[in-house]
Amino acid sequence: MTVEEPLVLRHDRADGLTTLTLNRPGQFNSLSKDMLTAVKAELDAIAADEAIRVVVIAGAGKAFCAGHDLKEMRANHSKAFMQALFKQCGELMLTLTQMPQPVIARVHGVATAAGCQLVSMCDLAVAADVAKFAVSGINVGLFCSTPAVGLARNLGRKAALEMLLTGEFIDAMEAKAKGLVNRVAPADALDAEIERLAQSIIAKSAIAVRIGKGMFYQQLEMGLVEAYDYASEVMACNMMSDDAGEGIDAFMQKRKPAYKGC
Repeated sequence: MTVEEPLVLRHDRADGLTTLTLNRPGQFNSLSKDMLTAVKAELDAIAADEAIRVVVIAGAGKAFCAGHDLKEMRANHSKAFMQALFKQCGELMLTLTQMPQPVIARVHGVATAAGCQLVSMCDLAVAADVAKFAVSGINVGLFCSTPAVGLARNLGRKAALEMLLTGEFIDAMEAKAKGLVNRVAPADALDAEIERLAQSIIAKSAIAVRIGKGMFYQQLEMGLVEAYDYASEVMACNMMSDDAGEGIDAFMQKRKPAYKGC
């Protein structure tokens, strides 16, 4: 008997950086129901752990993520299965935005369909210069409706629709220009670039980051007047925190702040 590898590998570091690696390299890390369950469980556990400051989502093998498991979908060809699958996937994507820690996608290879959706729903994304992106369901008669939700909130409408209607790949630099990823680095410098980004966040006040991420996604769904009212209240509450006082005092005294993070 062979022991099955876990679907998700987790690596925690003492500085608060945790990496989750999708671990189905033979299937290009496709998002089977079991994979979705495993990733969601890890994210839920991480969200409750205040010691974790930043999360990186990576992929094992050649691809970042090739989307849903098409073989599994064809083997379970019922509307009830499809409804449950896409609902489960949507819940995972929402978890990424609802958890307090910033999540960075580490895109070293191909990200297609729901894999591209995963990139779009992470808070930040860093791609290797060899990475490619597509929402290619249209090529097999399936409009990528659920990936469209993330794309439409990252790219301009025409850019998002072009990807959705053509299924064509874009490279990493085009993905950056369109707003799908934040940074592009040579493949051998990808981890160093992610480290720089993660450490920049870790150096900040944990409470400010936590409050700020929650506020950011909440205000996106509001009208302009409501958004300003909400943001003003959040900022006033943030100003009452010990970290805000310490940060401002440190700035005026030209020293490094010593945040408490609570």
